[in-house]
Amino acid sequence: MDRENILRRVRFWLILFVIGLVLSGVTAFPLRWEVGLLDGFLQPGSLPRRLWPALADWIGRVDLALNQTETHYPFLFYGTDWLAFAHLVIAVAFWGPLRDPVKNIWVIQFGMIACVMVIPLALIAGPIRGIPFWWRLIDCSFGVIGIVPLWLACRDTKTLVRLTTNQTKLALVEK
Repeated sequence: MDRENILRRVRFWLILFVIGLVLSGVTAFPLRWEVGLLDGFLQPGSLPRRLWPALADWIGRVDLALNQTETHYPFLFYGTDWLAFAHLVIAVAFWGPLRDPVKNIWVIQFGMIACVMVIPLALIAGPIRGIPFWWRLIDCSFGVIGIVPLWLACRDTKTLVRLTTNQTKLALVEK
């Protein structure tokens, strides 16, 4: 196997994951506006509302809560600002593995652990906060989807480790 091709694959999977983190982060800033758009899309009589009325009702409820929060308690949105910031900071942490995945494989493994931890958080905190089960499954999907590129990057990084180890052994034998 060609070391450069493997390294290119690792970087591809990491960049894909980082893009997902950044998108998840930046979309937490205009939350009120986004949910308002979605609620407008799910208006009475629309095809999406007829196909999944429970989703439309939930989005309407969330939109109402966000409107009331914005009117009476806008400081609560500071929490979603920090959520967005955390996503962006975690994305920055992947700069190390992008530069040298072998030395920074622990960051990839940390990301995989974080993806797994999404599932119990959604399944435990969701019912406490009154989140519908099907929405908790959507939340869980972020961990399930996120772990895929990280697992592929980790697998290929381990291949790079083996190649590096073999090249080092070969160099020592040749001396």
